[in-house]
Amino acid sequence: MTPVHVLELTEKTWPALEKLFGPKGADAGCWCMFFRLPGPEFRTGLYEPNRAALRELAGSGEPVGLLAMDGEDAVGWVAVAPRPVYRRLERSTVAKPVDPDEDLSGVWSVTCFYIHRGARRSGVSRLLLDEAVRYAAEHGARVVEGYPVDTGGRKKASAELYHGTLSTFTAAGFSVVERRGVRRALVRKVIG
Repeated sequence: MTPVHVLELTEKTWPALEKLFGPKGADAGCWCMFFRLPGPEFRTGLYEPNRAALRELAGSGEPVGLLAMDGEDAVGWVAVAPRPVYRRLERSTVAKPVDPDEDLSGVWSVTCFYIHRGARRSGVSRLLLDEAVRYAAEHGARVVEGYPVDTGGRKKASAELYHGTLSTFTAAGFSVVERRGVRRALVRKVIG
């Protein structure tokens, strides 16, 4: 694999994401819209409507996420944006803030990773997470948070790890704010 570099998802880089995700949209038609849309809207949007919605976001200039590129091909994806755009986080027991009165306007969230099968276990997730923090900081974030899975050192199916792993987040300097159940955590990294 040649040195991997990271690019923002834009209209120009959209074809690389589309190729990475494939016709099923990475995971059964999600197209990384699960956290952005309310449940009924997301379910009726599976496949083509969700793909079209993400493509529109890619061309809007709004922060959506980053691609890890190996030459012209995307080998990984991370969704990162201001927390308020992820409407589903408002009701999530895993993502709810410890302080319900906290001002979340400067908080950004890393919600999803998708790594091509051939690039897994090669450091692409960590590279994308580091770049997501840098990208968020450049766009005014004061805090970046995530909702990773604690594997407890056990191997898990890739479909279970789209939130990222706790070990990846802690290795990148995130702190556990609170454990959320047996295998999940709210983690944060303060910027600046």
